[in-house]
Amino acid sequence: MTRYIDVKDLTQLVRQQGLQRCLVEMAEYIRQDYLRWTDFEKCPRLANHSPDGVIELMPVSDASLYAFKYVNGHPKNTQQGRLTVMAFGALADVDTGTPLLLSEMTLTTAIRTAATSALAARYLARPNSRRMALIGNGSQSEFQAVAFHAMLGIEDIVLFDIDPAATAKLAANLRHYPGLRVTIAQSVAQAVRGSDIVTTVTADKAYATILTPEMIEPGMHLNAVGGDCPGKTELHRDIVEAARVIVEYEPQSRIEGEIQHMPADSPVVEFWRVVNGEACGRETSDQVTLFDSVGFALEDYSALRYVLDIAQALNIGSLLELVPDLHDPKDLFALLKPTEHTLRRSA
Repeated sequence: MTRYIDVKDLTQLVRQQGLQRCLVEMAEYIRQDYLRWTDFEKCPRLANHSPDGVIELMPVSDASLYAFKYVNGHPKNTQQGRLTVMAFGALADVDTGTPLLLSEMTLTTAIRTAATSALAARYLARPNSRRMALIGNGSQSEFQAVAFHAMLGIEDIVLFDIDPAATAKLAANLRHYPGLRVTIAQSVAQAVRGSDIVTTVTADKAYATILTPEMIEPGMHLNAVGGDCPGKTELHRDIVEAARVIVEYEPQSRIEGEIQHMPADSPVVEFWRVVNGEACGRETSDQVTLFDSVGFALEDYSALRYVLDIAQALNIGSLLELVPDLHDPKDLFALLKPTEHTLRRSA
């Protein structure tokens, strides 16, 4: 049987655990899997692009488990009352191919993205970072704010979005977190000024320049989340050229990240090398660091492992007969053989 986790199940799981605990624990699952980077069979995600969006399949596996995620990105969806990003995923046993978990991954992806951002910042941001600018206040912004508060001790968050309603929504949601002070800025430049960390998580599919060079101060850590497909960036090229750039998986980031408009030989460091101690994250206190985050399948593998472990421990979700359980595994046709009841009906 396959454990099935729908949106209500995942919501129950997060509420029982608490969002901050989920973020911290999922980040540790992600860290542990980055430590095993060479154990995984990896490839860039498979993408089908359209003028207004993208649909992607993200697979990865090691010797024990295979994971994949289906995910879309359609920024115009919100105009029709739909989410920009929707996802589901699966986890399977490599030895037999048996599906172990089928799960929603829209809420899970928001949590794993924020957990990954904060995990990277622990290696890249200055240790005394307490103020973060959050540019782009849509559906992922709360998770980013809570993750940085829980994992790095961020106390002050300055918000900006071109949509004032999105900022008002975010500010209202963050009031539930004591110890987190929220300020609303009137421009990107005002939000960024004096910040230790700048997180950009905008949605438009465009070569945007949310941050320009004059906004960047020595020692800043830039967490660029929104640039995640070809033709979609957030930072001025000069910023990328001047920063120490950390990526998740270089072959994918060259296609989709901020570095997509950089020369193929521009220097970058893969995050797993930092986690494993093969490369340093931040070299000096004045250095500008950039986590060019596009989201990688290994993080979904970690997230699915976490969801399965916690769901089993809390007995959340249901069991599906997703694949047949046969008395004779060579007789699949047995599922279609007429029963005594159907024979009586046809007589």
